[in-house]
Amino acid sequence: MKAPIQTNAIDFDSARLQRLGFGQQPLLLERPVSVAQMRQQLGQQLQTSLEAQQVLELFFREARRLVPLDALSYVHTSSDLRLEFGARGHHSLTYSLSHQGEHLGELVFRRNQRFNDVEQGHLESLLSALVFPLRNALLYRVATQSALRDPLTDTGNRIAMDQTLQREIEMSRRHLQPLSVLMLDIDHFKQVNDSYGHSVGDKVLKTVAASIKSQLRNVDMVFRYGGEEFLILLSNTPKEAAAMVGERLRFATQAEDYSVNGTDIDLTVSLGCSTLLPGETAEALVRRADSALYVAKREGRNRLAMAG
Repeated sequence: MKAPIQTNAIDFDSARLQRLGFGQQPLLLERPVSVAQMRQQLGQQLQTSLEAQQVLELFFREARRLVPLDALSYVHTSSDLRLEFGARGHHSLTYSLSHQGEHLGELVFRRNQRFNDVEQGHLESLLSALVFPLRNALLYRVATQSALRDPLTDTGNRIAMDQTLQREIEMSRRHLQPLSVLMLDIDHFKQVNDSYGHSVGDKVLKTVAASIKSQLRNVDMVFRYGGEEFLILLSNTPKEAAAMVGERLRFATQAEDYSVNGTDIDLTVSLGCSTLLPGETAEALVRRADSALYVAKREGRNRLAMAG
């Protein structure tokens, strides 16, 4: 039987949340600190870093002193940020965080025992100490992400790809989950530039990138690998599912409108797919996807090839 999921929305501007934890809930006697003490300590400690991962890791560590927790996960889609700490539990408590209408992500507490009302009140009170440090960390991430984005296609660049791929490989091994990569290349893209000019070529690149992103889950990530090549990182995705995603991308990109001055441009893409092997490095994983892409091109383009 599937464990129940408790879902909540937290708006840090509401008077209700500001009242939480101020002597309204009985303290957990077995814990050495009170809610007020913990909130005050967190308010100071969380200001010591502008890195979202460090802020949330510190929050998780300190919150466990007050409420027993097995895991914390966090997703902020617009920042391509997905973090997990601890081991997953059967029960979850989910919060949608916001401040003055600004969405600050989804945070999930997990453990094997169901959360009671007192514990939920304590966690909500502690969240009030997280909002401003987390918001500052997200703003800092936006500022630094400009150096990690391809300005034309609004996808990650090679630097971002290298950092993210290494992190995802570590998470894949820690949680024993599959990780797959798709390498996508626009067929005969040089002919587009030669026939219609680089401005049209740029438009095609942006359209292809947008088409790719529209077909993926929030947790999947897209990077511009080269001139007309994109790398798609598929978390928790086995080989067969990755092949299905690749075929969906192939059909979706082909169906886009690439017309210019009333002239239709027929466009196709080729893809190579690889899935992480035990002990494999990031470089080897990408190299196998690239080799599979070469096979797809050699066999006639407009198709997907799987790495051996």
